[in-house]
Amino acid sequence: MQDDDKRSAAEAAVNEVADGMLLGLGTGSTAAHFIRALAARRLAVTTVATSDASAALARSLGLPVRDFAEVARVDLTVDGVDEVDATCRAIKGAGGAMVREKIVASASTRMIAIADGSKRVEQLGTAALPVEVLPFARAFVEDQVRALGLVPELRRAGDGEAYLTDQHNLVLDCTGVLGQALEPLAVALDATPGVVGHGLFLAEIDLALIATSGQVIRLERNTG
Repeated sequence: MQDDDKRSAAEAAVNEVADGMLLGLGTGSTAAHFIRALAARRLAVTTVATSDASAALARSLGLPVRDFAEVARVDLTVDGVDEVDATCRAIKGAGGAMVREKIVASASTRMIAIADGSKRVEQLGTAALPVEVLPFARAFVEDQVRALGLVPELRRAGDGEAYLTDQHNLVLDCTGVLGQALEPLAVALDATPGVVGHGLFLAEIDLALIATSGQVIRLERNTG
């Protein structure tokens, strides 16, 4: 049922796409549903991807994928979330692509989040907050985020080794976000040397499409 709802949200997002658009493709299981639904619609679009995995999936389905390094503006980005509240603030990064996702989102005229109903929350912070860190700065950043009231845990891959992002950086999954003032926390993380980026998306998302038991609701930023 949860996977069906992810697919329903993804298919609803495809209805927001028009021929000629340059689209940002998110990362993760829900974003993969969107990529498949987009390819099935056979619209005349081009794309940029937020991860190597999403780029590979898009190409395998016949979608043209551009190098984002050559792109300054994107018409629309569609991506999943780990948590989203009623005003479209979100935590992202379970898939490890939050830095590229935020860059592409910031370049986008519009961003749509897609999710099943389990991702909708009253208050952000039940999910861990991913923080991408330069390996050189790991111990320093761990100390700094503890001072911010967070509890960092190094993300590990399936083989037990440290997980590496597509940029070959580490990820600290941080608990302790619940109840914190999110804007000052984001500013503090952004200002910490060694932090490449983090999964707080507080202003990037314009619309969230949330599917529960096949019914899709629309949440607009700052309107609920």
